[in-house]
Amino acid sequence: MVDLYNQYLKIKDDIDGGISSVIESSSFVKGGKVIDFQKNLEQYLGVKHVIPVANGTDALQISLMALGLKAGDEVITPTFTFIATAEVVALLGLTPVLVDVDTDTFCIDLKAVEKAITPKTKAIVPVHLFGQNANMEGLMAIAKKHNLFVVEDACQSMGSKYIFSDGQMCHSGTIGDIGCTSFFPSKNLGCYGDGGAIFTNNSEIAERITTIANHGMRVRYHHDIIGVNSRLDSIQAAVLDAKLPHLDSYVEARRKAAEFYNKSFARMPKVITPKTSSYTTHSYHQYTLRLVGIDRQILIDEMAKKGIPVMIYYPIPLHLQKAYRDERYRQGDFPIAEQLADTVCSLPMHTELDDEQLNYITTNFLNIISYL
Repeated sequence: MVDLYNQYLKIKDDIDGGISSVIESSSFVKGGKVIDFQKNLEQYLGVKHVIPVANGTDALQISLMALGLKAGDEVITPTFTFIATAEVVALLGLTPVLVDVDTDTFCIDLKAVEKAITPKTKAIVPVHLFGQNANMEGLMAIAKKHNLFVVEDACQSMGSKYIFSDGQMCHSGTIGDIGCTSFFPSKNLGCYGDGGAIFTNNSEIAERITTIANHGMRVRYHHDIIGVNSRLDSIQAAVLDAKLPHLDSYVEARRKAAEFYNKSFARMPKVITPKTSSYTTHSYHQYTLRLVGIDRQILIDEMAKKGIPVMIYYPIPLHLQKAYRDERYRQGDFPIAEQLADTVCSLPMHTELDDEQLNYITTNFLNIISYL
């Protein structure tokens, strides 16, 4: 699904040099490389504050902790997403309120958000799924109307931009009160282990996030609030800092691969290719199709025989997961999410795909689809 080794070879000297400098300095935690990367990412995103943390799940959890929410407060999030989005809500004693998603974008449905708001609602966590942004302009209007926080889950959308109705553009994750991302190795900007970051333009929130991520300390051994231990280590920061200047070219390579797929499948009625809304660019963390009248498992098995991985993101919506079953929700309550879970599949998507590989993938895919 990804080719991290060949990506590494193209910037090997920068990666190796950055890692070597960390080892030589012996500053492995909160070292200079972390500070360098933090500043460079702030500049790239055009955001006042970036707080590096240990992973994307920590980023989401710490963000919610920083908002001062109380047990039982409701947080609205989509049911079609990776589990971490709801997981952190539940871990904090908050109440996840799940809503359906849009058929075309797979992102949170704004009408469903409006219907789900109650006096207990305190925050919305939209997920910019697979690389394109949710409708943030509409969502921020809803949040303002009801005095709600917005925490963007931008763990899959680094490198994409939101386009406002007046033409202004902002990087994904920089519009809400807080944005979160993951630097898991397969992400558009990935390190060689775990990593994550939190973004905000609110200096007060940034200070609170920084404190929470450091055991609740502002001054060493003086713990003002309950916190956690979450930090990006210097070696991972060195890797990310070497990759950051290439992020836009990485995204462009993914878009070209997506265009190849789209053209290849344009006349195939059994396949619905990804659609990108006018208000967002797409960074294609995943290239996710919808299948029509096809036995998905047979397709996956037949593609595997050709050495081509096909993945399902995600096979079970959150409301049907065993750990999140709730008397409020039943099968059939979120028809779009349930339909997507039954019909989506994702093809290889990464920066190193060339025409030969793409031809091999699409030719075999079309051949198999033709007799299913």
